[in-house]
Amino acid sequence: MDKEIGKILIVDDDEDVLLAAKMLLKKHAHQVTIEKNPNKIPFLLNNDTYDVILLDMNFSKDITSGKEGFYWLSQITERDPNAVVILITAFGDVEMAVRALKEGATDFVLKPWQNEKLLATISAAIKLKRSYNEVDKLKKAKKQLQDDSNQPFKDILGNSDAIKKVFDIIDKVAMTDANVLILGENGTGKELVARALHRRSLRKDNVFIGVDMGAITETLFESELFGHRKGSFTDAKEDRTGRFEVANTGTLFLDEIGNLSLPLQSKLLSALQNRQITRIGANKPTSIDIRLICATNMPIYDMVKDNEFRQDLLYRINTVELHIPPLRERQEDIQLLADHFVEMYCKKYRKPVKTFAINTIKRLQKYTWPGNVRELQHAIERAVIMGENNVLSPDDFFFLNSNAAADDINVENYNLESVEKSVIQKAINKHSGNISKAAKELGLTRASLYRRLEKHGL
Repeated sequence: MDKEIGKILIVDDDEDVLLAAKMLLKKHAHQVTIEKNPNKIPFLLNNDTYDVILLDMNFSKDITSGKEGFYWLSQITERDPNAVVILITAFGDVEMAVRALKEGATDFVLKPWQNEKLLATISAAIKLKRSYNEVDKLKKAKKQLQDDSNQPFKDILGNSDAIKKVFDIIDKVAMTDANVLILGENGTGKELVARALHRRSLRKDNVFIGVDMGAITETLFESELFGHRKGSFTDAKEDRTGRFEVANTGTLFLDEIGNLSLPLQSKLLSALQNRQITRIGANKPTSIDIRLICATNMPIYDMVKDNEFRQDLLYRINTVELHIPPLRERQEDIQLLADHFVEMYCKKYRKPVKTFAINTIKRLQKYTWPGNVRELQHAIERAVIMGENNVLSPDDFFFLNSNAAADDINVENYNLESVEKSVIQKAINKHSGNISKAAKELGLTRASLYRRLEKHGL
């Protein structure tokens, strides 16, 4: 055995036994905890987990019957049915051993024990514990797969023609290993689509790893994606596995890929072309086998024309393109989504079931939803929390009234912040969410417009 076997708890009223066992096992286990008082078992189990528990059969109250051992065995297995417990006693016999196994013990050893025998017994118990964990994982994976097969697009709601086209593309593409580029505005559900592709792919039993490329700094890019070796730079205190290696044999989702600088685009392209990555500080490259899905809300083709995004990288990541329609183009889905979110948040916040007035749904459908489904979700959440009645009216959605009045109020009635937000919103609506065209009309660069969108929560 090696020290990777994990944690062992030993409970025995004989201090000599505890010390002898600890001296032997600390060479082989990651952690050895000893305890003389069995009454502390509940406390220990509440505050830590153990791979194996060595439990004495007899304590001072009752020397030979094993009653205390059986009692504490039942207490342990009640808290953790998969606990691996090895009972130890100096007065063992076949009848007691059989009963112990029937009541949940994994094995039974006599003291004084032979060191080799004890180590072999614990080693077998560790393997059993790992097999328990694997079975649990397989059961959960099976249940998840059954749920997914019953609801293949359970996280993406909609009956509109626009969203049905998305479902059709997912069905055609998912079972292939083709790289997919998902295009769509903020809040349209690009990550949900990426996860749906993974769940219906041949890699569904392996990992899905998502990376927000916009949140990774230039200096940490290689470390985060490719990993590093201990000591390769000042803060590299231990080996680190990069996201590419973690996603090996699974799916790697690179969100906001349009935010990468040109130097980082080159490094990413090299890894994708060679299907290899090299950790910082390593001499040899590591082969990778991933299914790549990327997403962006930026006008990536305009960026290629402006030399802000590499054309060869675009060709590499967009074997198939998937456009997610904005919510304003699927208005017939708004009631379905609204009903889903109101049910979800009424349950979450333990509120009485709320419904929508007819004119509320009509107003929600007329609203342009610059933040798309995410904005609708947050609006419903706020209405559930703040609404005083069980029927939600337009007054429970403050932005509906301000939006309806926006075109009728003179600009002089707004403060400067409101004017800017209103003008930006109108420009985006006019150009159907095309950031480049809206920025051009406003006399701004795309970067400046993005900063203002973030500022105003648009």
